[in-house]
This record gives sequence, C-alpha cells and structure tokens, in this order.
Amino acid sequence: MRYRPYPRTGWELSEIGYGMWGLAGWTGSDDEQSRRSLEEAVRLGCNFFDTAWAYGAGHSEQLLGELLRAHAGTRLYVATKVPPKNQKWIQQDEHTLDEAFPPDHIREYTEKSLANLGVDGIDIQQLHAWSDRWAGDERWRRVMEDLKRQGIVKSWGISINRWETTNVMRALETGLIDVVQVVYNIFDQDPEDELFPYCQEHGIAVIARVPFDEGSLAGTLTKDSKWPSGDWRNLYFTPERLAAAVERVDRLRPLVPEGMSMAQFALRFVLHHPAVTTVIPGMRRLENVRANIAASGAEPISRDLLARLRAHRWERDWIVP
Repeated sequence: MRYRPYPRTGWELSEIGYGMWGLAGWTGSDDEQSRRSLEEAVRLGCNFFDTAWAYGAGHSEQLLGELLRAHAGTRLYVATKVPPKNQKWIQQDEHTLDEAFPPDHIREYTEKSLANLGVDGIDIQQLHAWSDRWAGDERWRRVMEDLKRQGIVKSWGISINRWETTNVMRALETGLIDVVQVVYNIFDQDPEDELFPYCQEHGIAVIARVPFDEGSLAGTLTKDSKWPSGDWRNLYFTPERLAAAVERVDRLRPLVPEGMSMAQFALRFVLHHPAVTTVIPGMRRLENVRANIAASGAEPISRDLLARLRAHRWERDWIVP
C-alpha cells in the first residue's frame, strides 16, 4: 500500500481507502462478510475508512466502531458524514440551510456519529450534500469552528453533489473546509477542470468516490444485469443508462494493460492525479479487497494512455442523487 499526505494535518492516508456505503446501504450486505473484509483491508495496509450516518442509519458507523476497538493500537483514520435534515441528496435552489443543515442538526448528528463509532473525536466530518448558495451564512461556519475547537471534529469536509463539481468553490474560499469528496472516474473527469487545481493550490485534500461508476467500470455488468427491488442501482442504471454504460466500458477494454483487471485500471486512472489524496471503492468481499488494494502497487498509467482516456469522458445529461 502506498500512502499520500492529507495536506493540512500531516496525516498519511492509504491511497486506497474503504468506502463503506455498500456495507449497510445496499441490498446483499452481510455483517460477517463485512467484518472479514474490513479486517483484511487493515491487514493489507488500508488505514482510511469512509462511512456516513445515512449508511444504514448508523449501522455502517457501528461496524467501523467495532473495527476501531479491535485495532486500538493501529492508527486508522475515520471519515463520516452528517445527513441533510431534509433527506435531499441533491440540494435544489428552493432548499434552505435551515431545511438541510441547521447548526443544531450538524451538532446532533456529529454526536450520534461519535456514539456509533465509539470515539472521542472524528478525524473527518463531512456534510453529505451541499449548495454553495449557503456559503455566506455564518451559522454553519460557527458550528464547524466550535466543534473543531472542542476537539470533537479534527477536520471538516463537504461531499459534493454528483456532477456539480464547482458547487463548492465559495465554501472552499472560507478556509474552513479541509477536504472535498467528489465523484471522479474515467467517465466523470470534470473535477480536473477547476476543482482539482484549486485544491492543489490551497492545500485541500480530495477523497475520490465512485471510481467504478457504481459498478460499470468494474467490468462485470452486462446489459441484462438486475438488482433486487429497492436497490439504489435500479435508479442509477435504468435499462437505457445501463446499456449505454456497458457499451462505453466495452470500448475501454482494449486499453486495459495486460495483467490488470478493469477495476484496477479504473483505480489507477483515479490515482494518476496528484490532487487525489485517497480513493474509496466499495468492497464487500475479500477478493475485492485484495484486488483493489493490489492496485496501489500496480504500475502507473502511461502518459500516452492517459491522453487516450480523455476521449472517454462522458458528459451525461441525467442526474441522480
């Protein structure tokens, strides 16, 4: 495992982190399988774990808390998230700060996360959605400053709405946000345009999420892939969107270097960018933990191949949470 600096703290985070949504927020999750996978990740050098209260109403946090207690002598870094009070994962123009993140709500859910995790302080607390219309409101800034002063939160972040990569720039200008979490993968290359250069210039860490485009870039989906009723992927992959994604992945396959899986190729693309601090694939099974972490030691993607991947950027005209 290779490690990268978290700019404002001096922490060294594993460049392959652990995205924990699938351990409590997707169909098919199994706690015993999750525990084995988390243990294997620690054994292989993963020290960064990203969860959220919304992942199973605290259940994912509780699983991580078990892991932290089992490895009390190992420095593991924890990131979690405050859910928006209105439960809207894309904040529209009509949504106010009072509806989404009133100060007492930020504090309440930070305290809930502390209890679920069994820790005295959270390394990275993030707002799980955002609108830059709120950037000038001093109330969210005051509660962040208070919680940081009290040692309850060590650093603050914002998880950016899907495909709205500049809908955070005013918040970043306050200097209070230490890290942004953003969708970044072979298809979704927009963060490279404005967000990444700003983060590099101002010492802001980047957590890259959805490296596999919710599964398509893992290379295992077909046009006939199906999920149980209620599974999030039914919303993301309507039949038309699934067919389009599979066709695009098929066009990528000839570019995958020999000896590398499609999933590892997708991770190596994300890690090529120096702005990225860590990438957080979801990985519920032992074989996925081992394969994903192995991508850290793989050869970097060549400059020529990166140039060819620019043609696979996908400007989509549909938005989901």
